Amino acid sequence: MVKRGSDELLSQSGVTVMAPAAPHHADNNNQDSAAKKVKLEQNVGKPSRVIHIRNIPNETTEAEIIQLGLPFGRVTNVLVLKGKNQAFLEMAEEISAVAMVAYFGGCVAQLRGRAVYVQFSNHKELKTDQTHSNAVIFLQSASAQAALQAAQAISNSAGAALVAGAGAALQPANGGTEIQGGPNTVLRVIIEHMLYPIVLDVLYSIFQRYGKVLKIVTFTKNNSFQALIQYPDTVSAQTAKTALDGQNIYNGCCTLRIDYSKMTCLNVKYNNDKSRDYTNPTLPSGDGDAHQLLTNGISAGGGVLAPQFLGLGSGLASPYGVGVGGVGLPAFGALTLTPASPALRALAAPPLPLATVLLVSNLNEEMVTPDALFTLFGVYGDVQRVKILYNKKDSALIQMAEPHQAHLAMTHMDKLRVFGKAMRVMLSKHQTVQLPKEGQPDAGLTRDYSQSPLHRFKKPGSKNYQNIYPPSATLHLSNIPATVSEDDIKEAFTKRGFTIKAFKFFPKDRKMALVQLPSIDDAVAALIKMHNYQLSESNHLRVSFSKSSI
Repeated sequence: MVKRGSDELLSQSGVTVMAPAAPHHADNNNQDSAAKKVKLEQNVGKPSRVIHIRNIPNETTEAEIIQLGLPFGRVTNVLVLKGKNQAFLEMAEEISAVAMVAYFGGCVAQLRGRAVYVQFSNHKELKTDQTHSNAVIFLQSASAQAALQAAQAISNSAGAALVAGAGAALQPANGGTEIQGGPNTVLRVIIEHMLYPIVLDVLYSIFQRYGKVLKIVTFTKNNSFQALIQYPDTVSAQTAKTALDGQNIYNGCCTLRIDYSKMTCLNVKYNNDKSRDYTNPTLPSGDGDAHQLLTNGISAGGGVLAPQFLGLGSGLASPYGVGVGGVGLPAFGALTLTPASPALRALAAPPLPLATVLLVSNLNEEMVTPDALFTLFGVYGDVQRVKILYNKKDSALIQMAEPHQAHLAMTHMDKLRVFGKAMRVMLSKHQTVQLPKEGQPDAGLTRDYSQSPLHRFKKPGSKNYQNIYPPSATLHLSNIPATVSEDDIKEAFTKRGFTIKAFKFFPKDRKMALVQLPSIDDAVAALIKMHNYQLSESNHLRVSFSKSSI
């Protein structure tokens, strides 16, 4: 495909060309196609505000084309030629276009995993012509308007226009080799409403769509699952941030919140389920701590690399029933950048099995009961049945209502200390928990809770799903009647043997409060004993873990 062909496509699509530059001529007919391609890719053309982008995937959206140009300056028009694998991007200033072409001339851009080629267009300006019925006029479509408005808003607020000197600042060093770190090449990703476990390979599959991912480190901080992701250049990082910030990985949950890290380079020492250096596959797979993984320092406060999120390990492929590393996962859907609905489309379908039964072991058999397990696991899903094994009373089977609830419970509570012992939680091979037959010895070790009024998630779309957090020393209390005081609540906890470190009512809603205990162990025991505690004739206390502290 030669440049002349792109001009013809523009004409057919209803785009009026303003003051075009002299057209490029094809090479001699006897020149082979390989030589033509090399010459074309080396010839970026004469400077113009209009940029010609070739080899784009068929499903590319105007928002994705805008995101390519956004780091270099304000975008004023966009045209995607559906089925022609081409697009045209008009920048507000020629210097912005020069910076973009200079940068991508030494570092090929990527869209949806495909290399795309960036050069100047022959055209000096794009104008839509409404008289052409077959014109692809994105500027006048609602989606293109929204995409441009969002891009302009980001440009204005973030100062994204890279004007004088941008070409020199963005040009890859050493004649096009990768930049190994630098300001704004490392993204910090926080995952909110994490109803499904998110592992390193899922993050890689998502973020590699916007550029080559060099390194990833995952950890937990302030009771939230986070990741640091390093790109070779600022354009890839900014493109990923613009496209993914506010998006959901799965429908209605696992929302990505993205900003720039203060770090300029990640020093990864181990390739495992917690960290990965894709530039050095020979690293060992040791279980490095946070201070071993990062030399530039993430505070260990807040539970870095806490096991609640990372306990799935390398065995992930078995319970999920799919491959990792992006190979066996469902294809990620196209993203639509609109200011009104930044997180309405999921990036992937949850790769979950139908397993709903958990095997729980290493329990304190002197203390644990079916009711205690029902209450504790009920924080993460609706428990249907609990069976403490008759011949092995430190183990139990717990059946959840939904597969994702079983995975939530496993993610948050594997290795959690309950009544002084570190509990182990894994998926069971059993499909259901069987009730004992008549006459069969059971001693009250099996209970059916399917009709319990204490289920937290029985209503579809329950808001309780938005307030699921890892076990912490601070408990969230709700359903407190107006007649109950702080002293009443403290006294209720004290009578059950718990020490209260701090207490605070919510200032705008006195029906809720936070209570802080000395340790997570104490908070787990307090949740088990105080959930559904009767505060008045018609009010029972609701207790869950909080992400906050007092």
